[in-house]
Amino acid sequence: MQEKECGLYGELEYNTDLFNADTICRMVEHLQILLTGIVANPEQRLGDLPILTPAEQQQLLVSWNHTQADNPQDICIHQLFAVQVEQTPNAVAVVFADRQLTYQELNQQADVLAYYLKQLGVKPEVIVGICLEKSLEMVIGILAILKAGGAYLPLDPSYPRERLAFILEDAKPLVLLTQTRLIKELSLHQTKIVCLDTSWQNNISERITQQYATEVKSENLAYIIYTSGSTGTPKGVMIPHQALVNHSLAAAKIYQLQSNDRVLQFASISFDVAAEELFPSWLRGSTVVIRPDWILSFSNFHQFLESEKITVLNLPTAYWHQWVSELSNSNIALPPTLRLVIVGTEQVQPEKLALWQQQVGTKVRWLNAYGPTEATIGTTIYEPVSVQENLQFASVPIGRPIDNTQIYLLDKHLNSTPIGIPGELYISGLGLARGYLNRPDLTAEKFIPHPFEKAGGDRLYKTGDLGRYLPNGNIEYLGRADNQVKIRGYRVELEEIEVALTLHPDVQDTVVIVRHSHARDTQLIAYVVPINKQQPTAKKLQNFLKQQLPNYMIPSVFILMENLPQMPNGKVDRQKLLALEVKQPSLEKDFVAPRDDLELQLTQIWEEVLGISPIGVTDNFFELGGHSLLAVRLMAKIEKLFGCKLPLVQLFQEATIEKLKSLVSQNIHYSHNPSPLVAIQPHGSKKPLFFVHPVGGNVFCYYELASSLGLDRPFYGLRSLGLDGECEPYTSIEDMASTYISAIRIIQPEGSYLLGGWSMGGVIAFEMATQLQKQGQEVSLLVLLDSQAPIPKKQPTQINNYDAQDKILVEFAQDIANYTGKEILNLDHLNTLYTNLKKLEPKEKLNYFLEQAKMFNLLPPDVEHQQFHHLLQVFQNNIQALFNYKSKNPVNRINRIILFRASSSVFHNNPTLGWENFSIEPVQIINILGDHYTMLAKPNIQSLQEAMSGYLKQVD
Repeated sequence: MQEKECGLYGELEYNTDLFNADTICRMVEHLQILLTGIVANPEQRLGDLPILTPAEQQQLLVSWNHTQADNPQDICIHQLFAVQVEQTPNAVAVVFADRQLTYQELNQQADVLAYYLKQLGVKPEVIVGICLEKSLEMVIGILAILKAGGAYLPLDPSYPRERLAFILEDAKPLVLLTQTRLIKELSLHQTKIVCLDTSWQNNISERITQQYATEVKSENLAYIIYTSGSTGTPKGVMIPHQALVNHSLAAAKIYQLQSNDRVLQFASISFDVAAEELFPSWLRGSTVVIRPDWILSFSNFHQFLESEKITVLNLPTAYWHQWVSELSNSNIALPPTLRLVIVGTEQVQPEKLALWQQQVGTKVRWLNAYGPTEATIGTTIYEPVSVQENLQFASVPIGRPIDNTQIYLLDKHLNSTPIGIPGELYISGLGLARGYLNRPDLTAEKFIPHPFEKAGGDRLYKTGDLGRYLPNGNIEYLGRADNQVKIRGYRVELEEIEVALTLHPDVQDTVVIVRHSHARDTQLIAYVVPINKQQPTAKKLQNFLKQQLPNYMIPSVFILMENLPQMPNGKVDRQKLLALEVKQPSLEKDFVAPRDDLELQLTQIWEEVLGISPIGVTDNFFELGGHSLLAVRLMAKIEKLFGCKLPLVQLFQEATIEKLKSLVSQNIHYSHNPSPLVAIQPHGSKKPLFFVHPVGGNVFCYYELASSLGLDRPFYGLRSLGLDGECEPYTSIEDMASTYISAIRIIQPEGSYLLGGWSMGGVIAFEMATQLQKQGQEVSLLVLLDSQAPIPKKQPTQINNYDAQDKILVEFAQDIANYTGKEILNLDHLNTLYTNLKKLEPKEKLNYFLEQAKMFNLLPPDVEHQQFHHLLQVFQNNIQALFNYKSKNPVNRINRIILFRASSSVFHNNPTLGWENFSIEPVQIINILGDHYTMLAKPNIQSLQEAMSGYLKQVD
C-alpha cells in the first residue's frame, strides 16, 4: 500500500517494514487532510498542501526538537578552559609519548605563545594556520591561537603540496605555526612563519607573560575546516566559538566525562572530530592522550590502550568496523579501563554492531554519532537502550539531536515528512557554522531561512543527507541525495575528483562512482573517456591525482571507455555504470602468480583484505586501492598467521607481495612443532578439502583449484615440513601421513574427511585415508589428480647414467620447469645442464645450479643458497620416501577412489594408473583436459572444478 504526493523525488512512499495499525490509521488521516486541502485550494500546488495532523506537526517540529539547555552565553572555549585550570591546575591535561603537561603548564605555555601571536597582529577574525605533526606543540598551538583571539586553520602535513597551497591561498592566514622540515612543502606568500621547533626556543619562550585583554566574542570564529567541494576545489567551513562551546558542553554531558577519564586523541587535527577529543575533555578535567602515528596495527593499538589506561575512545566508523572483526577473530580482551566507545563519520554496519554486542555486551557503553562539519562535529547521538534492541529496521539509527539542536526531515517543498517517510535532513540551532569562507553563493544555497515559526534559530542547514523518523523518535540514515560520499570518515565530493581528472591532458571526460564491498566498505572507481583514443595508464592517472588530492580521494580502479552511458535527459547514467562488472586490472605489469607457499599465503591475505581477485605478487597494495586502515588489517592478519610483527611503515616501503615476503620470511617465529597446514581458502560452511603436496613439497599448485571451488568451500593444503629449514624433512610416507592427519584433525576433529592430492600428493593422501580408516574414521572422498599408484618398480629417471646428485638436480629442474610451464627447458637444456654439472666439483654444483635456475626464472631472484638447499633437500627426501613406499607393495584398500586423469597424461601404462588394486569399489575415472601439469591451470581448471563439484555435492 502506498500514498504518493509530490515530495523529495516527486513521490512520497510509506515503507512497508513500519506498517502496523497505527500507521494505517495515520495514512487515512493524511489522505483526509490532503483531500480537504485540495477541495479548499484547488489551484494550489500539491506539494504545498499539508498532510500532517496538528498532533504530528507538534511532535515532529516541537516535541522531538525540545533540546533547549541553559549553556553559558557570550563565552569562548578557551575561557571555559581557563575555569578548569583554576579548578585542577595540577591534573594532567595532555600526554604525548614520554611527555606530559598539567592544566597549569598547558595554560601557561599557551599564554606565552598567544602573547607572541598578538604581537604579530593576531586578533578576532584573523586566521592562523597550524601545520604540525602530532605533538604537545600541536595542542599548545591550537589553544594559543584561540587565546590570542584568532581562528585556527588546521592543515594536515600529509596532504599534497598543491592542496595545501590552494587552502593557504584561499584562506590567506596571517600567521602559520609549523616546524622547520615542513616549510618546503608549503606555499606561503605573505604569511608570517613561526616554527615551533626553533622559534619556541629562540624567541617565544624568552618573552615574559603579561596580562592582556582579549576582545574575542562568542560570535567570532574559532576554527575553519576545509572539506571536499562539489565545484572541484575544497571549501572552508567557518565555526564560531558559540557553536564550539555548545557542542563541547553537550558532548561532555552525554559522554559523562570526569576528571579521572583518559581520552584518546585519535583523529588528525584537519578532521573536526579532533576538536571533540580535546575540548569536552578539558572542560571536565580529563586527560587527553595523543595517539602517535605509528600506533595503527591492532596489536599495538591494544597495547597502547592498556598501557595508557584509556577510558574513552572516539573512533572513525571504518576503523571500528575492522576493530570489531579483529576482536571477534582473536582472544584479545578489551582493556579493563575502557568504559565508552563513540563511533561516527559514516554509516554503521548492523552486523558489526551485533558482533560487538555479542563480544562486549554492556561492559562498555557504545554510542553512534552523526553530524556534518557545517553543524560543528556532532548533531545527533544514538545509544541502544539494550543489547539486541528489537527494532524493525535494517540499519543502525543516528539517534536524536543533542542540546540546543533541531532536526527536520523535509520534502523538496520544505514540508515535514511523516514518520517512516524519507526526507532530507535539515539542521538548526546553536551549532550551525557561519557559512563557507569566501563563498557567499554556496552559503546562501546551503544555509537557508528557517521556514517554521516558534522554532529555535533563524537558519536551516541543508545537509543533503536522507533519513526518516522511526516511531520511537530516532532517526534512520538512508544515504545521500547527491554525489557526496564518505571514505574512511572523510567527506568526499565525487565532482572534485572528476574535475581533477579532466585536467589530465589525455582525459576528455570522466565519471567517478563509489561501490560498496564487504572487504573494504567503499571503493572509488573512475570511468575515463580518453582524448583521441589516447590510452592513459591507471598508474599515470593515479600519480597525476596524487599531486592534487589526498590519498583517500584517489580511485583504486580506472576503466577506459569509448563514451559514458547517458540517460534521456543527457546526464550520465550512473546506475548503468554501477551495473557493469568491474575487473581489477593489473597496473602496467604482467600478472605474476604466487610461486611458493609463502607468496600463496600472503596473496590469500591480500585478496581477503582488498576484496580483489586475482592479485599478482608484483602488484602494489596501494595501487590496488589499499589504504591505512586496510594496511592495519593486513598486518594484523600477517601477525596472526605467521607470528611476526612488522612495523606498518614497512608496508609503505615494501608494498608488493614479492617484497613483503622477504620481510615476513626473515621474521617468522616457528614453534617447536611447526604445522604443515596451509589455509589456502579457509572460509565457508561446507566440509573442508585437504590436499597434499606433490614431490616439490609446496601447495601453491592448488591455488587455482581452491579459488574455482568458491568461497563456501574451505580448502587446506598440506605442505612438506622443512621447506624453510624449520625442521628436518620427513623421509617416510607413513610419517608424513601421520603428521598430516594430526594437523587436519585440529580443523576437523572427526570424519567424514575429504582428501586429495596431485601426483605424489595422491599417494600420501591414500596413506592418510588408510590410517584414518584404521582409526575408525570415515573418508568420504579420496580425490587423486593424475597420481600413479604405489606399485613396486625401479626408481624412475628422465635421463640415464646420471650420478646420484646430478640426477636429482636435473630432475628437480625438470619438475619445476614442467610445473611453471617453462617449456624452454627441453631435453637439450637438461642434457647441457647435466654435462656442465659433471665437470664441476661437488661443492660447486649447487651454486652453478642455483645460478642457472634463476637465469631460467625457475626460482625467484631473492632465493638464497640456504633456502635453495632446503627446497632441494625436501625434493630429494620426497623422492626417496616415494620410492621406499612403492617398494613395500602396501595391500591396504579404501572404499572409494575418484581418479581425475589428465587426457595427455605421462602415465600410459594403465587406465586406472594402477589404483584398481587399492580400492574396494571400482575406480571412477574422469578425464581432464591438459597434461600432468596444465590440468591444474587455466583454462583446464574449469573442467576439473566442474567434475569435482558433482562429487562434492554428493558427499555434502
